[in-house]
Amino acid sequence: MKLYYKQGAVSLASHIALEEAEAVFETVPINFKAGEQRTPEYLDLNPLGRVPTLMTEHGVLTETLAILTYIAQAHPAAQLAPESPWDFAQMLSVMSFLASTVHISTAHMNRGYRWADDPNAIADMRRKAPSVVAADLKILEDRLGAGPWILGPHYSVADPLLFVMTWWAEPDGVPLAPFPNLRAHLTRMQDREAVQNVLTRERLLPR
Repeated sequence: MKLYYKQGAVSLASHIALEEAEAVFETVPINFKAGEQRTPEYLDLNPLGRVPTLMTEHGVLTETLAILTYIAQAHPAAQLAPESPWDFAQMLSVMSFLASTVHISTAHMNRGYRWADDPNAIADMRRKAPSVVAADLKILEDRLGAGPWILGPHYSVADPLLFVMTWWAEPDGVPLAPFPNLRAHLTRMQDREAVQNVLTRERLLPR
């Protein structure tokens, strides 16, 4: 497999999941500042010009939720997803919330140009977004509880995605102090060997 990623982007979750699964894969960093995501070659793989993109033996996968689910099911020995249909659905529920709500709330801080052209509207989004993200994190804080993982005792591919959202929070102006459960989860994640390996590979520092 081949993972196309951007340093520190949401693709970090897929990168961690591959490492946790002990999958055989290679990585291809995409330099957004250099516009590599808009080259014809990359757009052939991912027409949106975003990350992650995962090349598999079956073809190309895009979208974080699909990629994480595929990694878990393609590597059952790693036990990165529950066997119970109900628990599996709960995992998809929290990943859907992370991908379609929390991630989008976060995007309004730095990528308001996707939704508006008016500089005042973009600035207003940037001002409002931290409180929206904080409200999202409160839902996750309550759901996580004592954990240790988002599904309780079972570590899953949902945890790397939660990690990315909380890893972004403080640099984006959303303090984690009101969310001790999420802060503890962030620390537990950074203690995992797979996460340390990926942070090193992407040249990222723990937070």
